[in-house]
Amino acid sequence: MMRIWWLALVSVFNFLCFTTLSEAITLEKVKEKGELHCGVSTGMPGFSNPDEKGIWTGMDVDICRAVAAAALGDANKVKYLPLTTKQRFSALLSGDIDLLSMSTTWTMTRDTSLALNFAGVSYYDGQGFMVTKKAGVTSALELNGSEVCIQAGTTTEKNLEDFFEKHNMSYKAIFFDTIEQTIMGFKTGRCDVITSDQSLLYALRTKLVEQQGAVILPEIISKEPLGPVVRQGDDGWFNLVRWTLFALINAEELGVTSENVDDMKSSIHPNTRRLLGLDGIGGKGLGLDDEWAYRIIKQVGNYSEIFERNVGQNSPLKIERGLNALWNRGGILYAPPPL
Repeated sequence: MMRIWWLALVSVFNFLCFTTLSEAITLEKVKEKGELHCGVSTGMPGFSNPDEKGIWTGMDVDICRAVAAAALGDANKVKYLPLTTKQRFSALLSGDIDLLSMSTTWTMTRDTSLALNFAGVSYYDGQGFMVTKKAGVTSALELNGSEVCIQAGTTTEKNLEDFFEKHNMSYKAIFFDTIEQTIMGFKTGRCDVITSDQSLLYALRTKLVEQQGAVILPEIISKEPLGPVVRQGDDGWFNLVRWTLFALINAEELGVTSENVDDMKSSIHPNTRRLLGLDGIGGKGLGLDDEWAYRIIKQVGNYSEIFERNVGQNSPLKIERGLNALWNRGGILYAPPPL
């Protein structure tokens, strides 16, 4: 019996030592810098986009801000590094950024061959098509022979090829390096149609002078689970980013918002109290203090608040929640409980 207890004690000791070392890699470097270096897009309305004063906003930006609130105590302690799709993974793997929050699709190749860890799904998306209204096209099945504007270095290339091959249709791909170049190609008539994640199409449509002249076709041709990405080999940082995302989702499910989070500290609901660090292990397992989730919600909001102000009904994009509604409200958004 003594041997069993000794082995158990050694296992716990080793686990705690490993966790501490793991946390010290990225989290401590972020603390030393006093700011989170977050990779974002070069400009995608609703997700990561700077205004005329250089202030960044969007869903992906709010993920960065939430991580900064948890790790540094201040959601504003973020340095945003705009990246192209070709630059994003090398910037993360080289350590130029601490976190990639750039509407990036979670795939097997990226998860295994590129030494990346996806912390979860922040937005369930799918690839679609946008055409001009004057083209008179109502279905993607009418796109045979089209010239298609596409951003290079994304999963959309293979999805496009598969879709056209499946339906025995031909097309000509016209590649661009950035989002801005892609939409410019569409605006100037370089192509008949533009394809990307449907969320991006809604965002790109806001850059058109006459938004009503662009039609997003109904077909969704792929699964595109988008989420924040970190380097492999740092479980402590991976857990921190993952549970930051989970805190946003759980806060919505529990009805905790930026406006009522202070009042919720007096809640008797067990999971609400655990989320806010009043009961349970708090932030110990993450190398943080017990108010890490409280700060996220107070400074950034819950998932619903982030969604609605950036891409939902309180934004120019007007995207419906759809799959991104909570699991108990008709969607598939789900987070483990804060036990």
